[in-house]
Amino acid sequence: MTVLALQDITIRVAGRPLLEGAGLMLDPGRKVGLVGRNGAGKSTLLRAIAGELEPDGGTIRLSARARMGYVAQEAPGSDEALLDVVLAADTERAALLAELDTARPERAGEIHERLAAIRADSAPARAATVLSGLGFDAAAQARPIREFSGGWRMRVALARALFLEPDLLLLDEPTNHLDLEAATWLESWLLRFSGAVLLVSHDRYLLDRVADGIAHLDQRRITLYAGGFESFLRIKAERQAQQLASNARVTLERQRIQGFVDRFRAKASKARQAQSRLKALERLPPVEAVIEDTPTRFAFPEPGELPPPILQLEAVSTGYDGRTILRGLNLRLDQEDRVALLGANGNGKSTLAKLIAGRLAAMTGDVTRSAKMRVGYFAQHQAEELDLSGTPLSHMAAALPAATETQCRSQLARFGLDVERATTRIGALSGGEKARLLLALTTRDAPHLLILDEPTNHLDIDAREALVKALADYAGAVLLITHDAHLVELVADRLWLVADGTVRPFDGDISEYRALLAERGGGARTDTAPTRRDDRRDRAEARAAMAPMRARLKHVEAAMDKLNAEAATITEALANPKLYETAKSDLLARATQRQAAIAREVAALEEEWLELTEKLEAA
Repeated sequence: MTVLALQDITIRVAGRPLLEGAGLMLDPGRKVGLVGRNGAGKSTLLRAIAGELEPDGGTIRLSARARMGYVAQEAPGSDEALLDVVLAADTERAALLAELDTARPERAGEIHERLAAIRADSAPARAATVLSGLGFDAAAQARPIREFSGGWRMRVALARALFLEPDLLLLDEPTNHLDLEAATWLESWLLRFSGAVLLVSHDRYLLDRVADGIAHLDQRRITLYAGGFESFLRIKAERQAQQLASNARVTLERQRIQGFVDRFRAKASKARQAQSRLKALERLPPVEAVIEDTPTRFAFPEPGELPPPILQLEAVSTGYDGRTILRGLNLRLDQEDRVALLGANGNGKSTLAKLIAGRLAAMTGDVTRSAKMRVGYFAQHQAEELDLSGTPLSHMAAALPAATETQCRSQLARFGLDVERATTRIGALSGGEKARLLLALTTRDAPHLLILDEPTNHLDIDAREALVKALADYAGAVLLITHDAHLVELVADRLWLVADGTVRPFDGDISEYRALLAERGGGARTDTAPTRRDDRRDRAEARAAMAPMRARLKHVEAAMDKLNAEAATITEALANPKLYETAKSDLLARATQRQAAIAREVAALEEEWLELTEKLEAA
């Protein structure tokens, strides 16, 4: 039996088709990840399934009596306690309890039977468990929901959907407002969940751990792949390779037949064969275009080198309004460090980031920072501060008042904001495009230290991979706060645990931290995974080894630019007829000798440049 069936679905938005004749079947218990580029229509499709909009064509069928859970928006503010808000999501339970007060005896018996069937007695405990897993302790569960910010209300909305334990659960980027601890708990919950799940997410780690199928929304169609995200990438690459090979064979056959037809069409003796060849040409399958997505690339400006350490904290405490949040901080950052902060939201990760960025003063202790250090600070809440009537170009021009328009556009282009997007109104940009703008603004001064607080929210999978690659090439220090375990695994060389009012190194990798959460009741799946501690150390050592090569490469490029400029001046001088009219033959000889010497020096530098480039690319 199928819990969800989509047949020939067509959806248009503002006249633009997002899906055309798309289909998907979801059986009970299946957990399918819905992936695709930003703007492909993933969230729109979920809204159509949830009944929030009508498709322009096709049918959406949910099996009879199947309950659907959908997190559409944050829970509204009210004076109700969090626990009561979650319990109210089960409207049947609430209605039965309300009816019980005035029901006749025979009806009361039926109500009690139904309440037992839907486990009404255990509902408060189940709701409390879900809220606890998403980061709400007992005290928070009793507080009115109006006291919580939008991000925390999104967690409550997610809790309502999970508490219902529906037959079909629709989730749209559920980890965007979660910390790593809550995301780990959600992963475990979804693994135990017996219903069907359609999950829109750019979190590769979550998709690989939870999904048993990947639905790829591309070119207005949906293609279902078996397995997790890594399996999807492999199968997709294999299919593309097969399609390319097939296209090559068909193209060659077309050329061969067309050549025969062109040669013999006019000859009476060959006319019949030519006609036969034309029919064969018509029967050949069309050459399908292999849609190559434009690769997403990010590039951080290169900072200059600073002597170590760039920052040191000694016996530091900090907090707000006289209240200490973190104490006893003894930490050091060097320019090659890549540090990820672990710990639940509310433990002080953002407080530490603000202290290191210089946005929060120390209450006690010594903070020593390099006088020339520039800091780039990225935080998602900055998107709310953007002028919706402005453009990326106007924001960059305001941030770089001394820069030319070309320089501003160049900085935006580093993060995929092309000529058209640079002049698009902020209010019309997607969440991913706003995140790219924030990254461009954060790095405009080529910072020596980059602080990234949840940088991957709203970035699609390709953009997240581009961020990983850009950070690998970046020559500055990185302080990372993220729920994205994949990003931590690939970027961080050191882990700091923010807990119990202080910060200390975590002697392990992200897999070991998740296992620790499971032991403490976080519920993460505890597959035995090889430690990546050595991998992190190797990456750090590799970056340190590459630093001299990068420096030498810059020196070589500068030397080539200088020599080429000198060669251009000599060439211009040699082109002047007056030089040959004078009797200064020694001047002419020196110029031609220098020209030949420059050519030899440039050739040697070009060879060295190629060698250095190959080594860096291989590393």
